[in-house]
Amino acid sequence: MLVGDRAPRRIGLVAATPRVHTYKKSLLMMKPPVVPRFAAHLSLALGGLAGSSFVHAAPLVYEGLAGPGKGKNIVLIASDHEYKSEEALPQLARILAKHHGFKCTVLFGVDPATGDISPGTSNIPGTAALKDADLMVIFTRFQCLPAEQMQPIVDYLARGGPVVGLRTATHGFQIPKDNAFAKYDHAYAGADFQGGFGRQILGETWVGHYGPNHQSSTRLDLVPAMANHPVLRGVKSAWAEIGAYNADPIKGSEVLAMAQPLQGMKPTSPDDTSKKPMPGAWVRSYTGSSGKTGRVFTSTYGASGDLVNDGFRRMVVNACFWAAGMEPSIKPDMDISIVGPYRPTWLGDVKRAEHVKPEDLAGWDSPILPAP
Repeated sequence: MLVGDRAPRRIGLVAATPRVHTYKKSLLMMKPPVVPRFAAHLSLALGGLAGSSFVHAAPLVYEGLAGPGKGKNIVLIASDHEYKSEEALPQLARILAKHHGFKCTVLFGVDPATGDISPGTSNIPGTAALKDADLMVIFTRFQCLPAEQMQPIVDYLARGGPVVGLRTATHGFQIPKDNAFAKYDHAYAGADFQGGFGRQILGETWVGHYGPNHQSSTRLDLVPAMANHPVLRGVKSAWAEIGAYNADPIKGSEVLAMAQPLQGMKPTSPDDTSKKPMPGAWVRSYTGSSGKTGRVFTSTYGASGDLVNDGFRRMVVNACFWAAGMEPSIKPDMDISIVGPYRPTWLGDVKRAEHVKPEDLAGWDSPILPAP
Protein backbone atom coordinates (compact mmCIF):
# COMPACT_ATOMS: atom_id res chain seq x y z
CA MET A 1 0.00 0.00 0.00
CA LEU A 2 1.46 3.37 -1.07
CA VAL A 3 -0.21 6.61 -0.06
CA GLY A 4 0.82 10.12 -1.10
CA ASP A 5 3.22 11.23 -3.77
CA ARG A 6 5.65 13.30 -2.30
CA ALA A 7 22.02 8.96 37.43
CA PRO A 8 19.63 9.53 40.33
CA ARG A 9 16.22 7.93 40.16
CA ARG A 10 13.23 10.14 40.88
CA ILE A 11 10.03 8.18 40.79
CA GLY A 12 6.78 10.12 40.36
CA LEU A 13 3.37 8.90 41.46
CA VAL A 14 -0.11 8.91 40.01
CA ALA A 15 -3.26 7.92 41.80
CA ALA A 16 -4.25 4.28 41.27
CA THR A 17 -7.72 3.06 40.34
CA PRO A 18 -8.72 -0.50 41.30
CA ARG A 19 -8.85 -3.24 38.68
CA VAL A 20 -12.34 -4.40 37.75
CA HIS A 21 -11.48 -7.57 35.85
CA THR A 22 -8.66 -10.09 35.72
CA TYR A 23 -6.16 -10.71 32.97
CA LYS A 24 -3.75 -13.30 34.35
CA LYS A 25 -4.82 -15.99 31.88
CA SER A 26 -3.99 -13.74 28.92
CA LEU A 27 -0.62 -12.83 30.41
CA LEU A 28 0.38 -16.47 30.49
CA MET A 29 -0.39 -16.74 26.77
CA MET A 30 1.89 -13.91 25.73
CA LYS A 31 5.34 -14.36 24.24
CA PRO A 32 7.42 -11.47 25.61
CA PRO A 33 10.17 -10.14 23.39
CA VAL A 34 13.79 -10.83 24.15
CA VAL A 35 15.39 -7.64 25.44
CA PRO A 36 19.17 -7.55 25.81
CA ARG A 37 20.14 -7.42 29.49
CA PHE A 38 22.49 -4.52 28.93
CA ALA A 39 19.68 -2.35 27.55
CA ALA A 40 18.40 -1.46 31.00
CA HIS A 41 21.86 -0.50 32.19
CA LEU A 42 23.17 1.67 29.37
CA SER A 43 24.37 5.05 30.51
CA LEU A 44 22.57 7.61 28.34
CA ALA A 45 23.17 11.29 27.84
CA LEU A 46 20.51 13.74 26.70
CA GLY A 47 20.10 13.51 22.94
CA GLY A 48 22.54 10.66 22.48
CA LEU A 49 24.36 7.65 23.92
CA ALA A 50 27.43 7.84 26.10
CA GLY A 51 30.59 6.11 24.91
CA SER A 52 32.44 6.19 21.59
CA SER A 53 31.12 2.78 20.55
CA PHE A 54 27.55 4.06 20.37
CA VAL A 55 26.03 6.05 17.54
CA HIS A 56 24.20 9.32 18.16
CA ALA A 57 20.52 9.28 17.17
CA ALA A 58 19.01 12.74 16.99
CA PRO A 59 15.26 13.12 17.42
CA LEU A 60 13.20 13.64 14.28
CA VAL A 61 11.45 17.01 14.40
CA TYR A 62 8.68 18.36 12.17
CA GLU A 63 7.64 21.95 12.74
CA GLY A 64 4.77 23.69 11.00
CA LEU A 65 4.70 27.34 10.05
CA ALA A 66 1.17 28.26 11.06
CA GLY A 67 -2.05 26.92 12.53
CA PRO A 68 -3.76 26.47 15.89
CA GLY A 69 -0.91 24.26 17.08
CA LYS A 70 1.75 26.94 16.62
CA GLY A 71 3.73 27.17 19.85
CA LYS A 72 2.59 23.74 21.06
CA ASN A 73 5.00 20.81 21.40
CA ILE A 74 4.02 17.18 20.85
CA VAL A 75 6.38 14.28 21.59
CA LEU A 76 5.54 11.01 19.82
CA ILE A 77 7.22 7.82 21.08
CA ALA A 78 7.40 4.81 18.73
CA SER A 79 8.89 1.44 19.62
CA ASP A 80 6.81 -1.70 19.12
CA HIS A 81 7.68 -5.07 17.64
CA GLU A 82 4.71 -5.67 15.39
CA TYR A 83 2.33 -2.91 14.29
CA LYS A 84 4.77 -0.47 12.66
CA SER A 85 4.55 2.46 15.06
CA GLU A 86 7.77 3.66 13.44
CA GLU A 87 5.70 4.27 10.29
CA ALA A 88 2.47 5.50 11.87
CA LEU A 89 3.82 8.12 14.27
CA PRO A 90 6.04 10.01 11.80
CA GLN A 91 3.03 10.31 9.48
CA LEU A 92 0.80 11.49 12.33
CA ALA A 93 3.50 13.99 13.29
CA ARG A 94 3.68 15.35 9.75
CA ILE A 95 -0.09 15.84 9.60
CA LEU A 96 -0.14 17.68 12.92
CA ALA A 97 2.87 19.81 12.03
CA LYS A 98 2.32 20.72 8.38
CA HIS A 99 -1.44 21.17 8.45
CA HIS A 100 -1.86 22.55 11.96
CA GLY A 101 1.40 24.17 13.03
CA PHE A 102 2.52 21.92 15.89
CA LYS A 103 6.15 21.21 16.64
CA CYS A 104 6.34 17.40 16.66
CA THR A 105 9.32 15.46 17.97
CA VAL A 106 9.31 11.78 17.03
CA LEU A 107 11.38 9.37 19.12
CA PHE A 108 12.16 5.81 18.05
CA GLY A 109 13.59 2.64 19.45
CA VAL A 110 17.07 2.69 17.93
CA ASP A 111 19.95 0.28 17.70
CA PRO A 112 22.62 1.78 19.98
CA ALA A 113 25.40 0.44 17.78
CA THR A 114 24.20 1.82 14.43
CA GLY A 115 21.61 4.49 15.13
CA ASP A 116 19.14 2.64 12.89
CA ILE A 117 15.47 2.56 13.79
CA SER A 118 15.03 -0.77 15.55
CA PRO A 119 11.35 -1.44 16.33
CA GLY A 120 10.77 -2.66 19.86
CA THR A 121 14.29 -1.99 21.08
CA SER A 122 14.34 -0.72 24.67
CA ASN A 123 16.50 2.26 23.82
CA ILE A 124 14.63 5.49 23.04
CA PRO A 125 16.98 8.49 23.13
CA GLY A 126 15.51 11.95 23.55
CA THR A 127 12.71 11.45 26.08
CA ALA A 128 13.95 14.57 27.89
CA ALA A 129 11.94 16.45 25.23
CA LEU A 130 8.88 15.61 27.35
CA LYS A 131 9.91 18.30 29.82
CA ASP A 132 8.43 20.95 27.52
CA ALA A 133 5.74 18.81 25.87
CA ASP A 134 2.08 19.77 25.70
CA LEU A 135 1.12 16.23 24.65
CA MET A 136 2.67 12.76 24.62
CA VAL A 137 1.59 10.27 21.96
CA ILE A 138 2.83 6.81 22.86
CA PHE A 139 2.89 3.60 20.83
CA THR A 140 5.30 1.24 22.54
CA ARG A 141 5.30 -2.44 23.43
CA PHE A 142 7.07 -4.26 26.29
CA GLN A 143 9.69 -1.58 26.89
CA CYS A 144 12.22 -1.67 29.72
CA LEU A 145 14.04 1.61 29.32
CA PRO A 146 17.20 2.80 31.07
CA ALA A 147 16.45 5.09 34.00
CA GLU A 148 17.66 8.16 32.12
CA GLN A 149 15.04 7.53 29.42
CA MET A 150 12.20 6.34 31.65
CA GLN A 151 12.43 9.12 34.22
CA PRO A 152 11.23 11.90 31.84
CA ILE A 153 8.13 9.80 31.05
CA VAL A 154 7.45 9.35 34.76
CA ASP A 155 8.00 13.07 35.38
CA TYR A 156 5.60 13.92 32.57
CA LEU A 157 2.92 11.71 34.11
CA ALA A 158 3.58 13.17 37.56
CA ARG A 159 2.65 16.61 36.25
CA GLY A 160 -0.55 15.26 34.70
CA GLY A 161 0.51 15.68 31.08
CA PRO A 162 -2.11 14.66 28.48
CA VAL A 163 -1.60 11.32 26.73
CA VAL A 164 -2.73 9.67 23.51
CA GLY A 165 -2.04 5.93 23.56
CA LEU A 166 -2.34 3.58 20.59
CA ARG A 167 -2.64 -0.22 20.24
CA THR A 168 0.20 -1.88 22.20
CA ALA A 169 0.72 1.11 24.49
CA THR A 170 -1.71 -0.70 26.83
CA HIS A 171 1.20 -3.07 27.42
CA GLY A 172 3.85 -0.54 26.57
CA PHE A 173 6.20 -1.49 29.42
CA GLN A 174 7.58 -4.79 30.67
CA ILE A 175 9.70 -4.04 33.71
CA PRO A 176 11.23 -6.49 36.24
CA LYS A 177 9.99 -6.43 39.82
CA ASP A 178 13.37 -5.32 41.16
CA ASN A 179 13.45 -2.28 38.87
CA ALA A 180 12.70 1.15 40.37
CA PHE A 181 10.02 1.64 37.68
CA ALA A 182 8.35 -1.75 38.19
CA LYS A 183 4.93 -0.22 38.92
CA TYR A 184 4.66 0.85 35.26
CA ASP A 185 4.88 -2.78 34.09
CA HIS A 186 1.74 -3.94 32.26
CA ALA A 187 1.28 -6.82 34.72
CA TYR A 188 2.01 -4.93 37.93
CA ALA A 189 -0.22 -6.47 40.59
CA GLY A 190 0.23 -4.04 43.46
CA ALA A 191 -2.91 -2.35 44.74
CA ASP A 192 -1.18 1.02 44.51
CA PHE A 193 -0.98 0.91 40.69
CA GLN A 194 -2.63 -2.31 39.54
CA GLY A 195 -2.19 -2.99 35.84
CA GLY A 196 0.63 -0.46 35.54
CA PHE A 197 0.85 2.35 33.02
CA GLY A 198 -1.68 0.71 30.71
CA ARG A 199 -4.48 0.29 33.20
CA GLN A 200 -3.90 3.30 35.41
CA ILE A 201 -3.06 5.88 32.73
CA LEU A 202 -4.55 4.64 29.46
CA GLY A 203 -7.46 2.81 31.08
CA GLU A 204 -6.58 -0.75 30.11
CA THR A 205 -3.64 -3.15 30.16
CA TRP A 206 -3.06 -6.19 27.98
CA VAL A 207 -6.08 -8.50 28.02
CA GLY A 208 -5.76 -10.49 24.81
CA HIS A 209 -6.56 -10.73 21.11
CA TYR A 210 -10.22 -10.80 20.12
CA GLY A 211 -9.92 -11.01 16.33
CA PRO A 212 -7.05 -12.79 14.51
CA ASN A 213 -4.58 -10.54 12.70
CA HIS A 214 -4.36 -10.92 8.90
CA GLN A 215 -7.68 -12.76 8.88
CA SER A 216 -10.01 -10.33 10.57
CA SER A 217 -10.04 -6.54 10.34
CA THR A 218 -12.10 -4.25 12.58
CA ARG A 219 -14.85 -1.68 12.05
CA LEU A 220 -15.10 1.06 14.66
CA ASP A 221 -18.73 2.00 15.23
CA LEU A 222 -19.26 5.35 16.95
CA VAL A 223 -21.29 5.23 20.15
CA PRO A 224 -24.47 7.23 19.42
CA ALA A 225 -24.60 8.76 22.89
CA MET A 226 -21.10 10.18 22.37
CA ALA A 227 -21.78 11.63 18.90
CA ASN A 228 -21.19 15.20 20.09
CA HIS A 229 -17.82 14.51 21.68
CA PRO A 230 -15.10 16.69 20.06
CA VAL A 231 -12.96 13.64 19.22
CA LEU A 232 -15.73 12.37 16.92
CA ARG A 233 -16.29 15.57 14.93
CA GLY A 234 -16.34 14.71 11.26
CA VAL A 235 -15.45 11.05 11.89
CA LYS A 236 -17.14 8.62 9.52
CA SER A 237 -16.58 5.00 8.53
CA ALA A 238 -13.63 4.35 10.85
CA TRP A 239 -11.89 1.05 10.13
CA ALA A 240 -8.66 -0.68 11.14
CA GLU A 241 -6.87 -3.35 9.17
CA ILE A 242 -5.66 -5.08 12.33
CA GLY A 243 -7.55 -7.63 14.40
CA ALA A 244 -9.55 -6.67 17.48
CA TYR A 245 -8.25 -6.58 21.04
CA ASN A 246 -10.19 -7.43 24.16
CA ALA A 247 -10.76 -4.41 26.37
CA ASP A 248 -12.79 -3.44 29.42
CA PRO A 249 -11.76 0.18 30.14
CA ILE A 250 -11.34 1.23 33.73
CA LYS A 251 -14.22 2.85 35.62
CA GLY A 252 -14.67 6.48 34.63
CA SER A 253 -13.72 5.92 30.99
CA GLU A 254 -16.10 7.10 28.28
CA VAL A 255 -16.21 4.77 25.30
CA LEU A 256 -16.36 6.60 21.97
CA ALA A 257 -16.26 3.68 19.53
CA MET A 258 -17.06 -0.01 19.67
CA ALA A 259 -14.89 -2.40 17.71
CA GLN A 260 -16.71 -4.97 15.58
CA PRO A 261 -14.51 -7.82 14.28
CA LEU A 262 -15.05 -8.56 10.59
CA GLN A 263 -14.77 -11.74 8.54
CA GLY A 264 -12.17 -10.41 6.18
CA MET A 265 -9.64 -7.69 5.52
CA LYS A 266 -11.78 -5.01 3.89
CA PRO A 267 -14.04 -2.31 5.39
CA THR A 268 -16.92 -3.98 3.57
CA SER A 269 -16.23 -7.46 4.97
CA PRO A 270 -19.20 -8.94 6.83
CA ASP A 271 -19.45 -8.85 10.62
CA ASP A 272 -18.12 -11.80 12.55
CA THR A 273 -21.44 -12.50 14.24
CA SER A 274 -19.78 -14.82 16.75
CA LYS A 275 -18.12 -11.79 18.35
CA LYS A 276 -19.97 -8.91 19.97
CA PRO A 277 -18.54 -5.39 19.69
CA MET A 278 -15.73 -4.52 22.11
CA PRO A 279 -14.60 -1.06 23.30
CA GLY A 280 -12.07 0.20 20.75
CA ALA A 281 -11.57 3.88 21.61
CA TRP A 282 -12.25 5.81 24.79
CA VAL A 283 -11.35 8.92 26.77
CA ARG A 284 -10.64 9.36 30.45
CA SER A 285 -8.52 11.40 32.83
CA TYR A 286 -5.93 10.63 35.49
CA THR A 287 -4.38 12.61 38.32
CA GLY A 288 -0.62 12.98 38.63
CA SER A 289 1.25 13.27 41.92
CA SER A 290 1.32 17.03 41.35
CA GLY A 291 -2.44 17.01 41.80
CA LYS A 292 -2.99 18.06 38.20
CA THR A 293 -5.35 16.12 35.97
CA GLY A 294 -4.43 14.97 32.48
CA ARG A 295 -6.71 14.02 29.61
CA VAL A 296 -6.25 10.64 27.94
CA PHE A 297 -7.40 9.17 24.63
CA THR A 298 -6.78 5.49 24.06
CA SER A 299 -7.44 3.29 21.06
CA THR A 300 -6.52 -0.36 20.81
CA TYR A 301 -5.94 0.30 17.09
CA GLY A 302 -3.43 2.42 15.23
CA ALA A 303 -1.16 0.23 13.10
CA SER A 304 0.49 2.09 10.24
CA GLY A 305 -2.10 0.98 7.68
CA ASP A 306 -4.96 2.07 9.94
CA LEU A 307 -3.98 5.70 9.31
CA VAL A 308 -4.82 5.28 5.63
CA ASN A 309 -8.48 5.11 6.64
CA ASP A 310 -9.86 8.67 6.72
CA GLY A 311 -12.24 8.00 9.59
CA PHE A 312 -9.67 6.48 11.91
CA ARG A 313 -7.04 9.06 10.98
CA ARG A 314 -9.44 11.92 11.73
CA MET A 315 -10.32 10.38 15.08
CA VAL A 316 -6.66 10.25 16.12
CA VAL A 317 -5.89 13.78 14.92
CA ASN A 318 -8.98 15.07 16.73
CA ALA A 319 -7.86 13.17 19.84
CA CYS A 320 -4.53 14.98 19.84
CA PHE A 321 -6.29 18.34 19.76
CA TRP A 322 -8.77 17.31 22.47
CA ALA A 323 -6.18 15.83 24.82
CA ALA A 324 -4.13 19.02 24.54
CA GLY A 325 -7.21 21.04 25.53
CA MET A 326 -7.74 22.48 22.06
CA GLU A 327 -11.22 21.18 21.24
CA PRO A 328 -12.48 24.59 19.98
CA SER A 329 -9.99 24.18 17.11
CA ILE A 330 -11.38 20.80 16.03
CA LYS A 331 -13.34 21.29 12.81
CA PRO A 332 -15.24 18.45 11.14
CA ASP A 333 -13.56 19.23 7.83
CA MET A 334 -10.09 20.24 8.99
CA ASP A 335 -7.19 19.01 6.91
CA ILE A 336 -6.03 15.52 7.86
CA SER A 337 -4.55 14.57 4.47
CA ILE A 338 -1.51 12.33 4.28
CA VAL A 339 1.77 14.26 4.00
CA GLY A 340 4.41 12.96 1.61
CA PRO A 341 4.85 9.40 0.32
CA TYR A 342 3.42 7.01 2.90
CA ARG A 343 4.27 3.32 2.59
CA PRO A 344 2.67 1.34 5.45
CA THR A 345 3.96 -2.22 5.44
CA TRP A 346 1.94 -4.11 8.07
CA LEU A 347 -0.37 -5.56 5.42
CA GLY A 348 0.32 -6.25 1.76
CA ASP A 349 3.39 -6.51 -0.41
CA VAL A 350 5.08 -3.16 0.18
CA LYS A 351 8.67 -3.62 1.34
CA ARG A 352 11.00 -1.15 3.01
CA ALA A 353 14.71 -0.60 3.42
CA GLU A 354 16.42 -2.64 6.10
CA HIS A 355 18.57 0.15 7.55
CA VAL A 356 16.76 3.43 8.18
CA LYS A 357 17.77 6.21 10.54
CA PRO A 358 15.41 8.83 11.99
CA GLU A 359 17.04 11.55 9.89
CA ASP A 360 16.12 9.62 6.72
CA LEU A 361 12.51 10.64 7.41
CA ALA A 362 13.24 14.36 7.68
CA GLY A 363 11.23 16.85 5.64
CA TRP A 364 7.75 16.58 4.18
CA ASP A 365 8.63 14.60 1.07
CA SER A 366 10.85 11.77 2.25
CA PRO A 367 9.11 8.38 2.08
CA ILE A 368 7.84 6.77 5.27
CA LEU A 369 9.71 4.41 5.10
CA PRO A 370 12.16 4.29 2.17
CA ALA A 371 11.96 1.41 -0.29
CA PRO A 372 14.74 -1.21 -0.37
